[in-house]
Amino acid sequence: MSLSRKRKKELEKLQKQAGNLWEAQQVLVGEAATVAREAGRQLGNYGRERVAPQMQANYDRYAAPYVDKGKQVFNGTVIPAAGAVVGSALSVWDAANEQRSRLASGRGFELPDTKKYGKKADKYAREASKYLSARVDRVAPQKQGMGAGGVIAIILGVAAAVGVLYAAWQTLRADDELWVADDPLRAPDA
Repeated sequence: MSLSRKRKKELEKLQKQAGNLWEAQQVLVGEAATVAREAGRQLGNYGRERVAPQMQANYDRYAAPYVDKGKQVFNGTVIPAAGAVVGSALSVWDAANEQRSRLASGRGFELPDTKKYGKKADKYAREASKYLSARVDRVAPQKQGMGAGGVIAIILGVAAAVGVLYAAWQTLRADDELWVADDPLRAPDA
């Protein structure tokens, strides 16, 4: 089945139009890619110039104090405590190795020198109490005066006392109009 000349010309024209459209689309896609690259570059510049400084300022303002406090707690409390635990474990390990070597050499168990260990225990107890008292003093500072709660309690107490005194005065005041004689015809006792 062959096509008529008219249909062939229309198909060729349509094919040429499709080719032209395809070329135009390729140019358009190339231009869009260029615009997208430039937009990405501009977005990166905007992020470096505007967004990053704002984020850094907000971090410094809101998060940095808590992060610093966490580092201080970690470095000031956790690491020394872990060091003490590890040091104690290593000293126990050394003592066990020393005892094992003593047993292996045939010296056996010896009774410990109680005076020596008593002096060491006293020394360590003094150092530990100094260290802990310094830590407690830093952690919980002493209050310097009366707080807001104490002031409010004093004000409420004074107001209650004034109210009680006013009520008593109102009850006990001597208003002649308020007092009614029991028997108006009888003369008062002299």
